[in-house]
Amino acid sequence: MSTSRTRAAYDALTPRTVTTPRGSFAVLDAPVPSGTTRRGHVLLVPGWTGSKEDFAFVLPLLARAGWHATAYDQRGQYETAGKPDDDYSVRGFAADALALQEALAPHGRSHLVGHSFGGLVAQHAVLDDASAWRSLTLLCSGPAGFSNPDVAALADDPEASPRMLATFIAAVPTVGLEEVFERQHADTEVTPNVRAFLRSRFLASSPESLCAIAQHLIDAPDQVDALAATDVPVAVGRGSDDDAWPHASQDRLAERLGTVVEVIPGAGHSPAADAPEATAALLLGAWERLGV
Repeated sequence: MSTSRTRAAYDALTPRTVTTPRGSFAVLDAPVPSGTTRRGHVLLVPGWTGSKEDFAFVLPLLARAGWHATAYDQRGQYETAGKPDDDYSVRGFAADALALQEALAPHGRSHLVGHSFGGLVAQHAVLDDASAWRSLTLLCSGPAGFSNPDVAALADDPEASPRMLATFIAAVPTVGLEEVFERQHADTEVTPNVRAFLRSRFLASSPESLCAIAQHLIDAPDQVDALAATDVPVAVGRGSDDDAWPHASQDRLAERLGTVVEVIPGAGHSPAADAPEATAALLLGAWERLGV
């Protein structure tokens, strides 16, 4: 589960709504400061129970380096509306990313960064239109859902993540989002203000979106070979203490994509919140190294 340590960085940014042919999306935009050479655009895709705020610390760092940086709430997440009958397929989420890229950088390609489930979405966005992207960076993500045999084979407890996600899917329509939140955060150690934000974000999200994503995290297919066949350069990173996809699975993902995992020391599953400077450095370094 994605977490945001504080809203201070978020409050320093100006949120706005971007309208696309696929609907309107809540974004946090960090434009390049006056006097800084503009190098291009980057779109950042959050994970399952996360939001644009997960990248709030990273966005200004990328902007100061010359990159117009945009993070957004996916369909049904937090401040982006989601109706019960919306398209919550992985390809639907990917189509949303492509629509935002066209709206935000209509005359050029963007760097694409996907965190956790956002990484699965980002893979599909590249497969559906590789011409839109300068590069792809996968943060704390994996090659497929947790029940994939190759992922499960590398997990300490292959049933743990699918069981947790299935329990979530069953609980949401039974007890409601508020009770699910209390159960999931019973042992979460954060300040009262942060807890209040996490609660309001979770309760504002679409139950259908949350449950659809949980199901994708169980059974999303492996698209890595097709991704490797594109001409989009890829980087892979994770926190040293990431506890989602097995580290060995992420290592194998990177190997199949012709790269290696860059590890962010002291960060968990949300490195953009845990270690924003190191995360920004990873992204900037990857783009420099890839020559894009």
